[in-house]
Amino acid sequence: MKGLILAGGLGSRLRPITYTSAKQLVPVANKPILFYGIEAMAGAGIKEIGIVVGDTRADIEAAVGDGSRWNVEVTYLPQDQPLGLAHCVLIARDFLGDDDFVMYLGDNLLEQDLRRFVDGFEAARRRAATPSLDDQAPQPPSAQILLARVPDPHRFGVAELDGDRVVRLVEKPSDPPSDLALVGVYLFDPHIHDAVRAIEPSARGELEITDAIQWLIDHGHRVLHTVLEGWWIDTGKLTPLLDANRLVLDTIEPRIAGAVDAGSRVEGRVVIEEGAEIVRSTVRGPAVIGARTRIVDSFVGPYTSIDRDCEIVHSELDHSVVLERSRIEGITRLVDSLVGRDVELVRGDAKPRATRVMLGDHSRLHLP
Repeated sequence: MKGLILAGGLGSRLRPITYTSAKQLVPVANKPILFYGIEAMAGAGIKEIGIVVGDTRADIEAAVGDGSRWNVEVTYLPQDQPLGLAHCVLIARDFLGDDDFVMYLGDNLLEQDLRRFVDGFEAARRRAATPSLDDQAPQPPSAQILLARVPDPHRFGVAELDGDRVVRLVEKPSDPPSDLALVGVYLFDPHIHDAVRAIEPSARGELEITDAIQWLIDHGHRVLHTVLEGWWIDTGKLTPLLDANRLVLDTIEPRIAGAVDAGSRVEGRVVIEEGAEIVRSTVRGPAVIGARTRIVDSFVGPYTSIDRDCEIVHSELDHSVVLERSRIEGITRLVDSLVGRDVELVRGDAKPRATRVMLGDHSRLHLP
């Protein structure tokens, strides 16, 4: 089985961060979102991964490399325009060949790992190939979709079920047939290639993967489904990104590899990477402090991730994400914020007030 990760989107909902970097490389708990998907595939035993890339290919290729750090082989598949998820399958045809494959949206995060999802699909195909003497041979599945119950299904592709069978898929319906939304993880056998060639672009000009799966259903193919256990987040906007950071930080194990002076306190689950310094400061977890970052006369509150080579001075941070090489000084309370790379955020006074920002890379913001 192969893997296909989609990382060609523009990330317009995360601008200005994504003007200068791929949205899939924005870190959650100091790890790029894309890396979680690669790790999930490697953990499921997948060794060959194709990554669909767009204008940010150079950034993604520089970050991921050849995949050897995860013991996988990565192939980059350029997509000139974002023409839909089914279009990604079209352009990946040569890479995928006639293998089964997992398709994974590169900006999604799941609590549940892929191993059970993949094992369930492969077990169903084995049962179809080798039925017992007492059983009628079941039809082998051609696809498996992952579903999650959501309060606002009109925003998603939605599945309609008849018992355990998937009978209909609808993209962003005004009158949803259920509250079961398609999570951005799919399993396919080679029949999906016939489907993506047969469908027409939707009203928004894209080849929809929901239409391709519906084609499989309409042509008598068996589509399995699994309802997600645990959380799922599309990190394409600021609030979900901060939520994902919170959920991942809730799982960390404390580790202190950096220096903490006698005037500082580290409370709860905190990771302090090698070369980091905590000086006359308090870090209250869950939190992650990156390598060579200095925290001086400051308070870092729960659910905060500060990447490497940053400097935080006379400031208070809470429920925020700070990317590498940024400097924050004199900010009395920074909350619910995303601060890009190489940012300078400085306030000249010490009046207590809350600040909430989303700053792109290389910003300079001096508050009066």
